[in-house]
Amino acid sequence: MSRVCQITGKRARVGNNVSHANNKTKRRFYPNLQKKRFYIPEEDKWITLKVSTSAIRTINKNGITAVLKKAKANGNILV
Repeated sequence: MSRVCQITGKRARVGNNVSHANNKTKRRFYPNLQKKRFYIPEEDKWITLKVSTSAIRTINKNGITAVLKKAKANGNILV
């Protein structure tokens, strides 16, 4: 599975390692992704999502149902 958040759509970005001598080599910045189970009381079931830690904070603040609805509207999740 790819390293993409299923809620926010965050993915790896490309940048440079810069040495003290200012030599630049390519590197990747990965999002902080976690596999997390969420309970949906409306459907009485658990789902497992690969989400970034910022998405977990958003889910805690707004609720899983509202966040899933918005993610489906943005096309980030295909459930």
